[in-house]
Amino acid sequence: MKRDYYEVLGVPKNADDKKLKSAYRKLAKKYHPDANPGDHEAEKKFKEVGEAYTVLSDPEKRKLYDAYGFSAFEGPDPSQYNSEGASGFRYTGKEGGFHTFHFDGQDAENLFESMFGDLFGRSSSKSSFKRSAFNFSGSPYGNAFGRGMHFSDFGRSAVKEDLNLHTSITVDFRDAALGCKKTIHIESMDGSGVQTLQVSIPAGIDEGKSVRLRGKGRVSSSGQAGDLLIEIHIRPDPAYTRKGQDIYTKAFIPYTTAVLGGEALLPTLHGDVSCRIPAGIQSGKQMRLKGKGLKLAGKDTAGDEYVEIQIEVPRRPSAEERQLLKQLAELMSQRDGSR
Repeated sequence: MKRDYYEVLGVPKNADDKKLKSAYRKLAKKYHPDANPGDHEAEKKFKEVGEAYTVLSDPEKRKLYDAYGFSAFEGPDPSQYNSEGASGFRYTGKEGGFHTFHFDGQDAENLFESMFGDLFGRSSSKSSFKRSAFNFSGSPYGNAFGRGMHFSDFGRSAVKEDLNLHTSITVDFRDAALGCKKTIHIESMDGSGVQTLQVSIPAGIDEGKSVRLRGKGRVSSSGQAGDLLIEIHIRPDPAYTRKGQDIYTKAFIPYTTAVLGGEALLPTLHGDVSCRIPAGIQSGKQMRLKGKGLKLAGKDTAGDEYVEIQIEVPRRPSAEERQLLKQLAELMSQRDGSR
């Protein structure tokens, strides 16, 4: 027996999208096959959580589920028929959705001709309508299609089947900046187990953007396959931040280099580079490293890197260093006093 989707995710029926997504991510992480190797029960719950979120995160599917439960996604169900006329007739369309209709004082043949003719590839004109398409004799709905019967109408259009699947992964800042390949594991839609897929993360992808794997979603009864959409989340890096194609970081240089100038190694995402430091540079000054930022797909040029210079102060100077610093302090004091 299937469990109620809200119970599976542990959320109330009035939960908003944010609560649904939070509950799904928590449970998907808990039962993910990577975290539970060889645990078939966890694998089963991982699949159950994914199925529940797929339905409840889709507004149309959630509306149908709230109204009809699991039967909303099954075929026509004669047991739903109400002989007193309120809410019984369901028609499953080509795309997996269903219609319910109402009519009052109309001829049943005219009603179904106008509503269903085009769904079966026929003109809605009376001359081309085929009565054999709706064989009412012997039908469990038999005497329901008379004059004056009343059915509820939730819309004449079939609910389009969503064949796409959604998941998310978190990658390091550097991987997102430079591009990488990641391996993910998802539940096979045919129930055969967990399948392994390789995902190419394009260089410079933004937080919240998605990578599409075509043909890796659900497969309809007609054989049409949807896509797998993977939402990318980026783990912050303690050394780097990003603005567009530009990268920002900090670097420490010795006090002597700051005063006298010289060469210093500055960090970039592409490796350390040697740069000329001008004499007398002040702490907090930014140096621009042209072309050391991000190069995005479809862009001819890369961004720049901006390095904020921080002056490194010796924590435990030796006795000789302390003596030299005292001499320097005296010289600087004499210089300031002569002004």
